[in-house]
Amino acid sequence: MATSTVEYFKDAKPASIRVWHWLIVLFFLSSLITVLFGSTLFQTKPNISMVQEQVQRGGGTITEKQAWGVAHEFSDKLWMLHKFIGYGLSLLLLWRIVIEVRISKEKKFLTRIRTAVQYPGNSPEKRHYKMVQNSYLVFYALFLVMALTGLVLAYEDLKFLEPIHEPAEEIHGFVQYGLYGFIVFHFIGVIRADLGQYGGIVSRMINGK
Repeated sequence: MATSTVEYFKDAKPASIRVWHWLIVLFFLSSLITVLFGSTLFQTKPNISMVQEQVQRGGGTITEKQAWGVAHEFSDKLWMLHKFIGYGLSLLLLWRIVIEVRISKEKKFLTRIRTAVQYPGNSPEKRHYKMVQNSYLVFYALFLVMALTGLVLAYEDLKFLEPIHEPAEEIHGFVQYGLYGFIVFHFIGVIRADLGQYGGIVSRMINGK
């Protein structure tokens, strides 16, 4: 294959891919924020005493059970927001599949995977290109698992989903760390590449040039 892998890195992404990419960044960041707040500041148990203290300062009284209900309400609202963000991410994943079907053959993700495999030689350039494309493959696999398990958790009231609710929750909680790892890996990789021989990656993901 004559085309240099450098040219593939410098190839402009279609507008649909660029818009999708930045929406994914926004939704993943929002989801991460809700997870961080939900597992720290808005945890129910640590906030029970705070609720009781504030009520007592106002001259009222409240039982521990009542305080738990108040503290849990804030936590519940935050996780409800997390669920709606998850719906958005699931729709974005579906949109990405539609994009893959509709865009031209040379722009397809699967075409890039084949390019990574078929590119001749074993140069550092080829190894780098293969590593990047394989990392995207891992990302989409993790994303799919997160979306499916998240939907199982979101529709926990459905009887036929009850048997898989607990394993789905465990998988969802475990796979999130893989996605966080990819995000860190991707961010560092893009910055290094943008400052090196593949300069302009960020600009091309913003304006396509």
